[in-house]
Amino acid sequence: MDILSTSQGLLFTLLLKVGVAASMAALLARWAVFRRVLYAEVRDSDLKIKLMLFLTPALAISVLVRLVGPPYKFADLMVEGSFLLGLLGGRVVGPLGGAIVSLPAFFNHEWLAPGVAAIAGLIGGLIRQAIPNKDDIWNFGPFTFLNFPRWLSRLARRASVGWEALPLAGCVGLEVGRLLLGHAAPTPWFFFIDAQNWWSVLLLMLATVMTVAVPLKIWNNTRIEMNLEQHQQLLLKARMDALSSQINPHFLFNTLNTVASLIRYDPDQARVVVLKLSNILRRLLRKHETFVALQEELNFIDDYLDIEVARFGRDNLQIFKHVDHNTLEAFVPSMLLQPIVENSLKHGLAAKLEGGQITIRTALSDGRLVIEVEDNGAGIPEERMPQVYVDGIGISNVHERLRVLYGTDFRMQISSRPGAGTLIRIEVPELVTEIPGAN
Repeated sequence: MDILSTSQGLLFTLLLKVGVAASMAALLARWAVFRRVLYAEVRDSDLKIKLMLFLTPALAISVLVRLVGPPYKFADLMVEGSFLLGLLGGRVVGPLGGAIVSLPAFFNHEWLAPGVAAIAGLIGGLIRQAIPNKDDIWNFGPFTFLNFPRWLSRLARRASVGWEALPLAGCVGLEVGRLLLGHAAPTPWFFFIDAQNWWSVLLLMLATVMTVAVPLKIWNNTRIEMNLEQHQQLLLKARMDALSSQINPHFLFNTLNTVASLIRYDPDQARVVVLKLSNILRRLLRKHETFVALQEELNFIDDYLDIEVARFGRDNLQIFKHVDHNTLEAFVPSMLLQPIVENSLKHGLAAKLEGGQITIRTALSDGRLVIEVEDNGAGIPEERMPQVYVDGIGISNVHERLRVLYGTDFRMQISSRPGAGTLIRIEVPELVTEIPGAN
């Protein structure tokens, strides 16, 4: 085996080797299927085979590149890759994958390559088996060796040493074994990078540690990002559920009061209201949906308003709808209109003795859905307008839900004239194709 002639050449070769490992890890991490296999908490036989199918071709290619010629010695990741396969896949995946990775070297008459690769994979698999919590493997990083002072302090206190020390010891042991075997075996039988002096040995050990630890670090960072994204989605769903849980009891409380009142004065009408209420309850008891078609939302509002018309009387409450037929299939947040309509009834029309009106309009404008709810009630005093979006349950919840679901891509405007009524205008994208956590 030729010795690299200069210390600069050795350092450059080892840096390139770590770079190849990092590039391979980064490219694989971009593949969603690979991430699902890699981060599976429990792997069955199929997932273990898939893990080998992802890693062994890339590692075998690294051996093939090294066989092209001496300038490409840095590309060979056979031993480190086999050890990594064992750390991630276990006692079977490591040796089997290592043997497959070594085939290009074996066919190049490097007879010891399959055995060395299989042993490296087995050592990685045994270390994985020895670590009680497999997530501790992800703690192994490029600079884990800097924790030696802390480990010595733990040993002095008879406390346990971090499990990341095992992969570190495995990497150092592999490099020492590779150097010893390389000097003992005939030159063509086994490839290794030789060391000229003691600091070259340290560089080789550090490079082996880095070549294993850097891919783990890259994949662990991707893993953390995925977990954060999942937590953000769960947080979004929790916030939406919390907002809906505030709306629904408020709505049901007022509706049940209406039914109780009608039962005493008009039992026949009460039966009709109960049927309407059953439709509403059926909708509320269904699986929670973040988005529904506008047609379904309007049907829900029809049942609600029928109850309110029965409560106020047809002469005291009139409902007008101007709905563009092209808007009926557009998606809107579930329970979007009910809090707004309820707010109009409770704060705008409740004190109006007769002639109360609510008008609902929908239209499409430049690819956006426009919804307006207008009443001719008491209106909102000018000094109270700044607090409308934060006070109460109805308007503040609608605004918050829109903000959570659409970010900044929505508009909600409230215009009001005291004594003349209030107009609430909502503008959202016409179609919603994918919202995280919307299922």
